[in-house]
Amino acid sequence: MIGAPFAGVVVSGDLSQQLGGPVRRGQVLFEVAPLKAYRLVLQVDEGEIIDLKPGQKGSLVLGAIADAQFPFTVERITPVTTAREGRNFFRVEGLLDYASERLRPGMEGVGKIQVDERKLIWIWTHRMMDWLRLTLWTWWP
Repeated sequence: MIGAPFAGVVVSGDLSQQLGGPVRRGQVLFEVAPLKAYRLVLQVDEGEIIDLKPGQKGSLVLGAIADAQFPFTVERITPVTTAREGRNFFRVEGLLDYASERLRPGMEGVGKIQVDERKLIWIWTHRMMDWLRLTLWTWWP
């Protein structure tokens, strides 16, 4: 019998595929996620990462629980990017302010982090202006 040191749910692993086969030391058989301590992982576009710092507050809405917002605090901004859909994203980790019984491992949604107040014209045009600056700099002798 195999036991985990905490209550949780199996998120990956299928022992039936390895039935009767040898097991090596250190081989991962199952991955268990705790049901009380969730880690929030946000994918933040590289153009927006400059505005973030640990300690900022935000809120999360999950696709499966669209009627509820879950407040969180930014804990860590990792210096590692992942490429997806032709863009680079930084991994930002956060802690939920409280855990709901409705949460499950692997849920996805949209998170918004409070940065500061900005003028609407800046919000609407800053990406275009950044692109224009970069394009001009590229072509400038």
